[in-house]
Amino acid sequence: MKLPVLEIFGPTIQGEGMVIGRKTMFVRTAGCDYSCSWCDSKFTWDGSEKNAIQMMEPKEIMDVLSEKGGDHFGHVTLSGGNPGLLRQIDELVDLLHDHQIKVALETQGSRWQDWFTKIDDLTLSPKPPSSGMKTNFDTLDFIIESLQQTQAGDFSLKIVIFDQDDLRYATELHQRYPAVTLYLQVGNDETETDNNENLLDHLLGKYELLIDQVMESNVLKDVRVLPQLHTYLWGNKRGV
Repeated sequence: MKLPVLEIFGPTIQGEGMVIGRKTMFVRTAGCDYSCSWCDSKFTWDGSEKNAIQMMEPKEIMDVLSEKGGDHFGHVTLSGGNPGLLRQIDELVDLLHDHQIKVALETQGSRWQDWFTKIDDLTLSPKPPSSGMKTNFDTLDFIIESLQQTQAGDFSLKIVIFDQDDLRYATELHQRYPAVTLYLQVGNDETETDNNENLLDHLLGKYELLIDQVMESNVLKDVRVLPQLHTYLWGNKRGV
């Protein structure tokens, strides 16, 4: 069954979340059920690149991954948009595993798919208030409970922090799911700039501020505070 694909690139490093720094390939799918105000991948859902979407069979995706990555990779990240909308990704996950390739997924946790249990590194990234989106906690509760019972790999929560309301949201989430590893990540609010030097200074300042805020918290004791690593290295450049 075909999948809507916008980008396949790598090998590069994962710049976010539980496998930050890990060498990986990326498969970016089109389509999202959210429209976050600060989304750095709006092209996946705003229609601006609808003509670039390729409907691809899992075997075709595997062929492109091999063409671009050769035998230099053993890990693939499924990103979007929201790949969690696509029931038919199941076949691609199986095909990658057949080639001894581990699979990561990034999704906001708004939709459940049975193939989530096969994912090796699953990042649930519910969106905080600054996104303009609202979390369905009934759905998120179900997903986390299901993963805790049946997932073969690992999963974690990641919250992108832009302001105090976001940090408060993350704190409440940590209290709701204390057994789930939580990553806090600095939000990039300069997604249109191509001045990498100014962007780096800006994001480093925000990162230091977030670290200070977390250090002062008596709730956020067992969390990890991360930069969005790829923006510190390559700015807002795509396909890296």
